[in-house]
Amino acid sequence: MERTKRFLGFVLSFPGIIWLTLFFLLPTTIIVVYSFMTPGPYGGAYLPFTLKYYKMMITNQGFWILFMRTVVISVISTGICLALALPVAYYIATSKYKNFLLSLVIIPFWTNFLVRIFGWLVILGNNGLINRVLMYLHIIDKPVSLMYNQWSVILVIVYMYLPYMILPLYSSIEKFDFHLLEAAMDLGASRTKTIFSVLLPSIKGGISAGIVLVLIPVLGSYAIPDLVGGKDGAMLGNLIARQLTTARNWPLSSAISMIFLLISTVGLLVYLKFGEVRNRRNRVIYEDYIKEETNKIG
Repeated sequence: MERTKRFLGFVLSFPGIIWLTLFFLLPTTIIVVYSFMTPGPYGGAYLPFTLKYYKMMITNQGFWILFMRTVVISVISTGICLALALPVAYYIATSKYKNFLLSLVIIPFWTNFLVRIFGWLVILGNNGLINRVLMYLHIIDKPVSLMYNQWSVILVIVYMYLPYMILPLYSSIEKFDFHLLEAAMDLGASRTKTIFSVLLPSIKGGISAGIVLVLIPVLGSYAIPDLVGGKDGAMLGNLIARQLTTARNWPLSSAISMIFLLISTVGLLVYLKFGEVRNRRNRVIYEDYIKEETNKIG
């Protein structure tokens, strides 16, 4: 019976294993191998193996400047998404129109990613909506450059990835027992203290999931900084694309991609570790509570 269950489990998981092998493990392995090879004159990668490009990234000041810019933009964008998503998710979870409001959050997913970015070009461009309104109101005499800088990149990233933060937060807040907030306020806590001391610790799982869902994709952003960031808003994703298409240096682009993979893996492992520690602590607290109640009854 046990062997049958294992066999059925293997059969059911086999298509997923094949999918992950072909479309994740195999491409990742190719990137790893390419990152240690020598570039060809017209693209591709050839022997011999070398650590040249990893050494180049370590010693190249320009790479570290671009890396730090990528991290700063990603962290600021994720922080803004979190600050905006918390009150929105709370309002949706406590509203009687939650289904309608959730639909409004999901609607942007129905529109093509690039179309939404080009929409911001119409808004932020020199002849865009904002500049036209400001000039019509005689606030400015000539168009102001609102694009091709880091803040325009952050603005568009927040717009694009805000739903990814709202949805996990909403899921956690909806499961929260709001009677705990009422109990805390009855005991004299202010509404602000109640939110920070009772609500936020209870939805740590949703906060962590939202941060992971936003931060990791933003680190690898390419289209947004390429279209609205320009030279001052370029990120590492743009460097990878440039090395692949213009310089045709596949090993260097693979080495940079491995840095992304390493960051994503470390971030995921830290998230899983914190979740494991949190679950273990909650289980111990629950078991101690059960023991105390059992002793009282006994």
